[in-house]
Amino acid sequence: MSTSTPNAPAALAPRRLGTGAPRKGDVTERSARGQWWRFLLMGVITSVVLVPIAAVVWLSFRPGLGSSESTPTLENFEIVLGRTQVLTWLGNSLLTALVTVVIAVVVAAPAGYVLSRGRNKLVSGYSLLLFVVQSVPIVISVIPLFILFAQLQMVDTLAGITVIYVGSTMSVAIWMMTAYYDTIPVALEEAAWIDGASVFGGFARIVLRNSLPGVLSTAIFCFLLAWNDYLVALVFLRSNANFTLPVGLQTFFQQNTTNWGPVMAMAVIMMLPPVIVFAFLNKYFSVGGIGGSLAGR
Repeated sequence: MSTSTPNAPAALAPRRLGTGAPRKGDVTERSARGQWWRFLLMGVITSVVLVPIAAVVWLSFRPGLGSSESTPTLENFEIVLGRTQVLTWLGNSLLTALVTVVIAVVVAAPAGYVLSRGRNKLVSGYSLLLFVVQSVPIVISVIPLFILFAQLQMVDTLAGITVIYVGSTMSVAIWMMTAYYDTIPVALEEAAWIDGASVFGGFARIVLRNSLPGVLSTAIFCFLLAWNDYLVALVFLRSNANFTLPVGLQTFFQQNTTNWGPVMAMAVIMMLPPVIVFAFLNKYFSVGGIGGSLAGR
């Protein structure tokens, strides 16, 4: 009597080499290898971006023309802070940038909510108009605005360039707020309305309170546009007392020669406020902060 089992269960058959699901160690090794390449790529890109900034910082500490120093020194910063009006220009830039941020955010926050929640032809037409205005370069409007502001006696004033900064940032600010409001579920507002909140109450208590990353992104955009502007300030400002930092920087350039030490020190001073703003506000940014607010519905 034969005892062979030609139809043995497949579970008892030996597994071929190289077949079957990948082992956990192989997956982990591939993942680690992919992360290593991504880390290397990010390091290279970061180095390329930081090299010019590091060069500016290094040159700001080098001795200037005619200096007896041969080691890194603060002489350039002493020249900039003690012999020029850089502190006045710094105050002018901060004033115009902060006023621009406050006005733009205060107006763009409710306007973006209307565009996000409105569903009619009037709102769609207004949204299209904002897109058209956003695409128009500011250089086209500089000369007409200069003629208009000259009649209103707003040339060579900080109020005049602040009005232009607010107008140039408003369309983009509204678009940014609208895009962020679109990510917030309408069901959250409807729940607030059922509980007795008004439309404005639902906006202020639900939507706006959950839109901090969008508000901060809009505020930073407006701040950088006003802080880095050179063209508008160059055309509209005439007196040294009203200069902003980008316009004040040009006073360091002479016709025949330029002392690059103070120029680089001035550039470092210009970089500090945006760096401080990003460092302070970075912890308030989040992605998908209310993504699970409707879980289980």
